[in-house]
Amino acid sequence: MRKVFYTVPSRLIGHRLRVRLYDDRLKLFLGGTHLNTLRRGRSGANGAHGHVVDYRHVIHSLGRKPMALLRLVYRDQLFPREAYRRTFERLLEAGSEKTACRQMVELLAMAHERACEAELAEALAAGLAEAQLPDMDALRRRFAPRLTALPEVVVALTPLSAYDVLLTGDAA
Repeated sequence: MRKVFYTVPSRLIGHRLRVRLYDDRLKLFLGGTHLNTLRRGRSGANGAHGHVVDYRHVIHSLGRKPMALLRLVYRDQLFPREAYRRTFERLLEAGSEKTACRQMVELLAMAHERACEAELAEALAAGLAEAQLPDMDALRRRFAPRLTALPEVVVALTPLSAYDVLLTGDAA
């Protein structure tokens, strides 16, 4: 839209959206229902196309093809925080492109699925400060979903003989 590429949630594929364009934002509507508000992007002064990308909108597609991360035009806008971008650069320097892409996509998926974007960014930044690559096993354990005990539900069943009273009309 106006030389700017926007991402939306994948559940909207195939739907026709109505967009209200404001100076600082876009409001997305499906029929009369407001779905989302995106920040307004601008194309470059030299006529280059702009990008407004939310990694949560594309992470599932990247999970199927992680090597696509390497050549994405909007890769820098994909990273939600600076620590993620620096981590990807460090992973590329340290090993193969394939491994770096897989690990970075897993980190982004972890941030999205476990709602720990800020905490994960802090962990990545701390590792970068110590010149360490992310320890994927440690991060998986640290940000694993918390297991909670299910409550014990006790159901007291009424004896079937109590329903016989309803059929005979006798009140006890």
